[in-house]
Amino acid sequence: MATEQWELVNPPSDGISSVEYSPTDPALLLVGSWDKSVSLYDAEVNELKWKVAQKAVVLDVFWSSQDQAVFTGGLDTKLRSYDVHGSSEKVLGSHTKAIRCVTYSSEIQAVITGSWDNDVKLWDPRSATAETGRHTQPDKVFSLDVTHNKLVVATANRHTLIYDLRNMKETLQRRESSLKFMTRCVRCMPNGDGYASSSIEGRIAVEFFDNAAEWQAKKYAFKCHRTKDNDQETVHPVNALAFHPKHGTFASGGGDGVVNVWDGFNKKRIRSFPKYETSIASLSFNSDGTRLAIASSYTYEEGQKE
Repeated sequence: MATEQWELVNPPSDGISSVEYSPTDPALLLVGSWDKSVSLYDAEVNELKWKVAQKAVVLDVFWSSQDQAVFTGGLDTKLRSYDVHGSSEKVLGSHTKAIRCVTYSSEIQAVITGSWDNDVKLWDPRSATAETGRHTQPDKVFSLDVTHNKLVVATANRHTLIYDLRNMKETLQRRESSLKFMTRCVRCMPNGDGYASSSIEGRIAVEFFDNAAEWQAKKYAFKCHRTKDNDQETVHPVNALAFHPKHGTFASGGGDGVVNVWDGFNKKRIRSFPKYETSIASLSFNSDGTRLAIASSYTYEEGQKE
């Protein structure tokens, strides 16, 4: 099956850290970069609509539920918001260390950030005092995501914590990742049943929230993003995951420069895209599931290159 692909015009001048499609407009794509910029593209007509510069590397970007604002976090520790025209920048608050991940819950209308300072914070962007909650995690936050009323937080040392967003005072579940090596990404199923997580050691785990035996019997993990040269196998980190908004399938992107699409229910790979020149850093399906944004950017698996 042929797939139409194109590169966006005026790309960032350094690696891309995060791509995120609008939740309502299937054409609008937000991009954060190591060149300290945040950009908005109309991916359908391949046009850069605006670009703003920040003072430090941008590690993650996200949208509000109705496209009224976008949010960014990065190495300067500050959570920033912009309107959809890229103007009226506002600093909502900060962590004590870099903000690694940003998401938004439409259920409670709050921005959620995870930081290398071991904290998850909740923010009300409409309030003069935006920070509404601080929840200390067992280690650095590497990735987080929301589905319905649940928040999944993945930290260093393979901790996974699950919260009910309506009552963040206590943790619903504390789990140890079923993957034996460091978690790189976690993404929730759109139907709210569970989540997928990936590791630096070429594996993906699919897990479910319900602790009942019949649900836990469905969880599994599998190897992926591995290459063979003669008898030598190279294992690549799985940097990015993204669920299709309608079909329940999901895409994975690895340090091997490959994007795969998986049918998680039938435990099989649906397709593999042609190999890209360098690592896959981030993935995002658009709101109607007709497009997949792929950020192909070196993610420093082999250290600094000249």
